[in-house]
Amino acid sequence: MAAPPEKTLRDLTGVWVMNKTLSDSADPALALQGVGWLTRKAIGLATVTLHTKEYVDEQGVTHIDVQQTATGGVKGNTENRTLDDTFREHTDWLFGHVKGRTGWVASKAEIGDGTDAFLTDGWEEGQTEWIVSNVESLDRGWTVRQVWGFRDVNGERRYARNTVVAKGDERVELRLVYDYVPEQA
Repeated sequence: MAAPPEKTLRDLTGVWVMNKTLSDSADPALALQGVGWLTRKAIGLATVTLHTKEYVDEQGVTHIDVQQTATGGVKGNTENRTLDDTFREHTDWLFGHVKGRTGWVASKAEIGDGTDAFLTDGWEEGQTEWIVSNVESLDRGWTVRQVWGFRDVNGERRYARNTVVAKGDERVELRLVYDYVPEQA
């Protein structure tokens, strides 16, 4: 389902399901990140659901906590994002030891150096802020830059993440598009 107008980057709380038809395959990006073939195939077959809670703490800092689940309720990665642009280290079973930072940007020029069309183009008309996440692998040598926002996909408003994974001279571009799942009464 398309994202309703009341859902913004300031309120992502809810359930979002990755739309595999509208999203790019994650396999090339995962391969570049050193994820094994069998794990990549299992991820490719699964439907990934994001259970998202967004809130602002007492200091006024936004937090976005995402618990991923795969088809059948299989637990995936946990993303705990603190949007203060401060590097934090983290280790998980899929990506290993990484450090990452996430923050708000108010112009496309602030997304990287502003010249990467894959990251900056195609966002919803009138969008004035984005979430940008930068992750560096501390043991596998790759980097990820991910931009979150809303875009028009086939005439519908969708939450999306544009992602660039790089390692050495190799680069993989990946767009993830999500369906909104309304709360059940």
